[in-house]
Amino acid sequence: MLDSYYEEFLKLNPTVASSKGDYRYNDQLENSLSQPYRAQMQALFTRYLDSLKAYNLQQLPERDKLSYQIFRYDLEKSLEGMQYMTYLTPMNQMGDFRLSFSQMGSGSSVHPFKSVKDYDDFLKRVTGFVAQTDTAIANMRKGLVMNRVQPQVVMVKVLPQIKAMLVNDVTKSLFYTPIKNLPTSFSADEKQRLTTAYTEAITQQIIPAYNRLYTFIQNDYLPNTRQTVALEALPDGKDQYAYLVKSWTTTNLSPDEVHAIGLSEVKRIRQAMENIRQQVDFKGDLKAFFQYVFTDPKFFPYKTDEDVVNGFQKIYETIKPHLASQFNVVPKTAFEIRPIEKYRAATSAAHYMGGTPDGSRPGVFYFPVLDASKYSYWRMEDLFLHEAIPGHHYQISLQTENPAVPNFQKVGRYGAYVEGWGLYAERLGKDLGLYSDPYQVLGQLQGEMHRAIRLVVDSGMHHKGWTREQAVQYSLDNEPTTEATAIQEVERYIAMPGQALSYKIGELKIIEIRQRAEKALGNRFDVRAFHDQVLKDGAMPLAIFEAKMNTWIKTQQASSKKS
Repeated sequence: MLDSYYEEFLKLNPTVASSKGDYRYNDQLENSLSQPYRAQMQALFTRYLDSLKAYNLQQLPERDKLSYQIFRYDLEKSLEGMQYMTYLTPMNQMGDFRLSFSQMGSGSSVHPFKSVKDYDDFLKRVTGFVAQTDTAIANMRKGLVMNRVQPQVVMVKVLPQIKAMLVNDVTKSLFYTPIKNLPTSFSADEKQRLTTAYTEAITQQIIPAYNRLYTFIQNDYLPNTRQTVALEALPDGKDQYAYLVKSWTTTNLSPDEVHAIGLSEVKRIRQAMENIRQQVDFKGDLKAFFQYVFTDPKFFPYKTDEDVVNGFQKIYETIKPHLASQFNVVPKTAFEIRPIEKYRAATSAAHYMGGTPDGSRPGVFYFPVLDASKYSYWRMEDLFLHEAIPGHHYQISLQTENPAVPNFQKVGRYGAYVEGWGLYAERLGKDLGLYSDPYQVLGQLQGEMHRAIRLVVDSGMHHKGWTREQAVQYSLDNEPTTEATAIQEVERYIAMPGQALSYKIGELKIIEIRQRAEKALGNRFDVRAFHDQVLKDGAMPLAIFEAKMNTWIKTQQASSKKS
């Protein structure tokens, strides 16, 4: 049943299939903003939720019990989410259909450009993109009538991103990159045919679509965007935010509970930062200390992008000998370190893109470098641990490689588990040979503080009536950051309500379970076995994950009593 669901899901979501290295639908692009697509997805979720009634949970084997619980959670949450009209506000500066399509078309994302068929397939996807664009415009027009619009602060950032796609010289288009990189194995005739076809697609389809989008947003949409930033400013926004809090944290926490946890964590981490300030004998207050680490030249040792890449490479080399002390099971998927392309570096955060188990695409740790001479070394170690190894690369690759994890689970959205693991991984620095100076420890604390602040300001803006300026000021008061970075982050939370809550909630849950295991097992606690158990069954909702780990702790206790 799970296999047939996954097959049906991929047919409706060909981009997801491509991201998983399944290229059967590479000539298609789903129009997830359209009513027919939404109706098909709703029917899929409903039908399979109904089919679960045929199974008795208690009679299933352990792994199937886990799958049943996760699958049911997924279907119910997906159906609940469909009641909210997010398709009427389909665009933001952080990530949407036209940003993912531009990445895809540049050859740096999920669509391969290795064979002639790959190139021809993408040309067919261009038609899908044009349909997506026109649907987005039509949906936003409906949103204007229904008073469901994005905040102005979000859409102002979208315009320059679109403008970057409006080139006069076709060879300067991002979508021309695959033509510049045509494989040498292609015949001269094929090269000529594809060059002509791509030139036409860019000039006659892609650029006109982006142009329509730009004109509509600039002339019709932007003048009618809202000055408010809270999701709760929209009709049913209060219910939607409560749903998103539960959805992103995969808990039953309320916005108020999340806010309270955030305030408590900010207070705790702030004290740890004070301890670092005293340790390095800095005479000013914490705010002056933050200013010092952001301005003193000794924290900025790099001159070129390549220097920054080498800095991350050095971190990787440092942790390699220590990984065996923390993990029994490691991924086979290849791994690479790459700076983000310049056109999207200004609006993109560091992130990880998963690879494929067959080795055709490595897992990639991406990071933005706007100016290498302003790239501070003290934030690099915790960033690498989170986004790369042993953070997202280990978690996502082990999940992808494990045949016991059903495929539907590999495309699920379990932000609290995934990002919780990433943030927890930052805590492993000392055990992996890192954090050798107090400023790198400050980097780890800053990473933690950043995620704690998110709990406060995300719920503050979307639930408690905070302004954008209040949220920015709260960030500046409590973490070492620049105003520009604080603004960029706060605008991310405005664009993606609830998403930023997942990190800290997930990390706190993993820490809580580890402490429980250490207490229950005493000197029989094996951190490698614990980490293997956390990762082995793939990402899942936190409540299901906690029940699974509690069972593991009891099993370990029982076996240690026997021995």
